[in-house]
Amino acid sequence: MATKEELLERMKNGVIEYQEDEVRDAAQQALDEGYVPLEMIMDGLAAGMVVVGELYDRNEYFVPEVLMCADALYAGLAILRPHVPKSTEGLNAQVVIGSIQGDVHDIGKNLVKMMFDVAGWEVHDLGRDVPLEKFVEEQLRTDSEVVAMSAMMTTTMLGMKKVIKMIKEKNPNVAIMLGGAPVTKDVANLFGADGYAESAGNAVSEGIKMIGRLREMRNKGK
Repeated sequence: MATKEELLERMKNGVIEYQEDEVRDAAQQALDEGYVPLEMIMDGLAAGMVVVGELYDRNEYFVPEVLMCADALYAGLAILRPHVPKSTEGLNAQVVIGSIQGDVHDIGKNLVKMMFDVAGWEVHDLGRDVPLEKFVEEQLRTDSEVVAMSAMMTTTMLGMKKVIKMIKEKNPNVAIMLGGAPVTKDVANLFGADGYAESAGNAVSEGIKMIGRLREMRNKGK
């Protein structure tokens, strides 16, 4: 019988080294030995994908490697996810996500999408180069609690401010998260966002915190 740490390490490294069979075997073993599936997903598969994101940022991995790593991650997910209870941390959360208009970079956005996916959120992915009003329309259509926007250029980043204003006018009870290379915590605050994801790895925990704050505010308003 393998220890939990050994299986987590095998899954994490399997994702980093894009070894689908290794990830599949470790995930199945984790299930057979009764470890908590969500823990194995977050501390094994997702932890591996966070490292992949860092390797990509440092230009040590490129798009083909990232896609192969994602295949390995999804191979493990296919085994573990059906055994995760439907409500994650008491949340059946939804998120609208996309790269802002004029921005065709979407690797970072896709990593964040994957993290939300892994954590059991319902993800409405608008893709890249998304017209500003599309974020507003999709939020209203889905009634998602969180809207996550990514920008990789300072020129496109300014569009985020406009989207935040448009969304908040229509629905003040939405938490908006920003991310991407030029975005900092100060920029997010300046634009009126509710949260800032420094990396794909902390996007979900930031999203959960934001929803917690939203619900507190709603309860106070009652």
